Amino acid sequence: MTTVQPGGGSMVRRILLGSQLRRLREAKGITREDAGYTIRASESKISRMELGRVSFKERDVADLLSLYGVKDETEREALLGLVREANKSGWWHSFSDVLPNWFQTYVGLEEAAALIRTYELQFVPGLLQSEDYARAVFGLARPAIGDEEIERRVGLRMRRQKLLAGGDSPRLWAVIDEAALRRPVGGPEVMRAQVQHLIDIAEQPNVVVQVMPFRFGCHAAESGAFTILRFPEQDLADVVYLEQLTSALYLDKRDDVDSYIQVMERLCVDSLTPEQTVDLLKSILVEG
Repeated sequence: MTTVQPGGGSMVRRILLGSQLRRLREAKGITREDAGYTIRASESKISRMELGRVSFKERDVADLLSLYGVKDETEREALLGLVREANKSGWWHSFSDVLPNWFQTYVGLEEAAALIRTYELQFVPGLLQSEDYARAVFGLARPAIGDEEIERRVGLRMRRQKLLAGGDSPRLWAVIDEAALRRPVGGPEVMRAQVQHLIDIAEQPNVVVQVMPFRFGCHAAESGAFTILRFPEQDLADVVYLEQLTSALYLDKRDDVDSYIQVMERLCVDSLTPEQTVDLLKSILVEG
């Protein structure tokens, strides 16, 4: 049976439960269509359940376990307990008024990750943004949003950042294109404070910051910004997150993930070292 690490998010539990159900179904040679018929659902509903993209009803899972021949009470209770845990709401649901459905998935995965690797081209990564910088970024939103919604979004971003300060914090490895540091978001004072914030947070043992400098020229991340999430659960594959204007892609196929891992590793080799990055940040402060 899969074990879930303490603090693992409900999103991770949902994905793990779906994975378990898929394995049990395939071991019995049962089609998704037949499984769906058993719980009065469609084949596509079974597919979404197995991918962890929908919530679970305990009755449905119990019926599927019976169909798959799972009779051992200990095993059944472990999986049904996972259903109850998977359906718990995360803290981010209180921000549902400003949190798109497609981004709720990301926040849930981020909350449960052991390692977060990210490359950003246009902005400082959200987990490393100062409050005023984040406020300026949200002020650029199109269509324009009101001050109250901007403050709600800033509050959400600041709440996400608490992830890095806890006792069981994930490791964050961020590569930032120099363009993001030279773009004057919010004006000179906001940018100075943001650069100083990067210098300060780079001192945390669980945070690594590197800059991809202009002088390097073309580099491996020709496709743009991306994030790779790795989890403490061995049964859970890495996930690549690609954000778009009104939606996002979540890639977990091994070949896709491996391609992005190779790009990230190349970026880390070609970028300034963490020590050189701090030197560059300090020089930007002097220039400003």
